[in-house]
Amino acid sequence: MTTAPRSLAPESPAPESPAPESPAPDSLVPADLAPAPLDREAGYALLADLAGPAAVSTLGGLDGLAPGFADWIVTALFGGTYQRPGLALRDRQVANLAALTALGGVEPQLADHVRNSLRIGMTREDITEVIVHLAPYVGVPKALAGLRVATATFAEAQPAQRAQAVQTQQAAPPVQRQDIAQDQDVQREADA
Repeated sequence: MTTAPRSLAPESPAPESPAPESPAPDSLVPADLAPAPLDREAGYALLADLAGPAAVSTLGGLDGLAPGFADWIVTALFGGTYQRPGLALRDRQVANLAALTALGGVEPQLADHVRNSLRIGMTREDITEVIVHLAPYVGVPKALAGLRVATATFAEAQPAQRAQAVQTQQAAPPVQRQDIAQDQDVQREADA
């Protein structure tokens, strides 16, 4: 399992503050509320699976500006919200694409979620249709802006997908290549 990069992990626990003179926090929490479990390790593992290991390592840069913020995002979002039952990962990605497109002005995050959606098996058509479907609800300009982000992200993904296909072909055992060549020879003879 993926663990938090050292730059994101807290170095030492925060010093305990003196007990407040006001009511204890337990008295402020209604007894019938279900606890919200946060699984930090699961959050980092999911982020690595969803967005790739590079996404986890790039969070360290944010720590210099806002210490602890990246860790909070990963723990609360990927180790909390994403861990809830009820929605499949694909459904969560559809919701993310819709929310970020509707919000507008968050192009880097939308591009990340377009890439994440491709990584989990959504097609370009799926992603495009999510954004097109939003036009009557969020406005044509926001849908067009979302489509521009998706188009640029698809273009960026093409060279990576081609490189992966070439690597897969090169990794194929030579026997398979001979079999393919023999099949092509048989086909040519049959066509003649």
